[in-house]
Amino acid sequence: MTAFTFVDEPDTITPELHSHPLLGIDTEFMREKTFFAQLCLVQIATPDRVFCIDPLAGNPMRSFWDTTFSQTWVVHSARQDIEVIFQTAGAMPAGLFDTQIAAALLGMQPQIGYAGLVKELFGAEIPKSHTRADWSQRPLPDELVHYAVEDVEYLLPAYEHLGERLEKAGRMEWAVQDSAMLLDESLYVFDETQAVQRLKGARNLRGRRRSAAERLTVWREAEAARRDRPRQWILRDSVLLDIALELPGTMNALQAIDGLPAKLVKRAGGELLAIVASSDEDSHDYQPPPAPNEQQKRLLKSMQSTVAKRAEELGISPELLAPRKELSAAILSGRTDSRAFQGWRRDLIGEELLRLL
Repeated sequence: MTAFTFVDEPDTITPELHSHPLLGIDTEFMREKTFFAQLCLVQIATPDRVFCIDPLAGNPMRSFWDTTFSQTWVVHSARQDIEVIFQTAGAMPAGLFDTQIAAALLGMQPQIGYAGLVKELFGAEIPKSHTRADWSQRPLPDELVHYAVEDVEYLLPAYEHLGERLEKAGRMEWAVQDSAMLLDESLYVFDETQAVQRLKGARNLRGRRRSAAERLTVWREAEAARRDRPRQWILRDSVLLDIALELPGTMNALQAIDGLPAKLVKRAGGELLAIVASSDEDSHDYQPPPAPNEQQKRLLKSMQSTVAKRAEELGISPELLAPRKELSAAILSGRTDSRAFQGWRRDLIGEELLRLL
């Protein structure tokens, strides 16, 4: 195992980190009992050692973050790591290389896990026995620290290996562009007004019921954020949908909703009734997304066939080149601002897809 140092005073290692423009990064966090993820550990790999930084020690980290954000990070499946660090420290790294993205662009299994990639590249086995560990406990048991170290010790060698193959294949810029997409801050900004999009079943509601679902999800997001509790702990999806469907107008009607906790009714029943009542004031009538007609179905099939043929020539997954969801959105709503029509994909497939459209 690579030599490592457990660090509870992060600012003290700033000079050493500053000398390495490329850092392997991983995080351990907890979010089972909170709305916002709690950053519990940051692992940083340099060419010769690993640092396990403890953000829960309560010591200054400003210099540490400033230095770290000025470097390029090598991360595997970076989205969650970027999200929790952005929510914690409010900034993004200067550059990013995602080894999962790079591997997929070389024809490896899409969404390949870190352990799978390490085995593929180096023949090494990494056990995944602590994925549900309590990373907030202190002191951290030795086996958890060793597990955390293993999660970063192969990142820089993987970068070298994958980078060499990408350069040889002429695809390094593809990996750079796709990795950079994960540094879009809008991906991680809390927008409670869009919460209804994640509510399964809401897309089929119309009129007051759709309006009530929108308003109830906004309330739940704000309440979950204020109390820092999981949204399902505030109000389960199924119960929220039942309120939107039933549109209760009295406390008795609200209490009759199956699965609605009595404590919540007592604490926030008046708010919930006011939200339902206010939905009657909306003048817009939400229309569910239209189902594709036969001509559109044929077009989607033709576009998918075109993508599949080109993907086979490139030796990569069709979903990586142009996801079905993006093709469908282009057909049904005319949206051509997705990645299938941008960047390196535009020349390879996007122009042809636009002609089909």
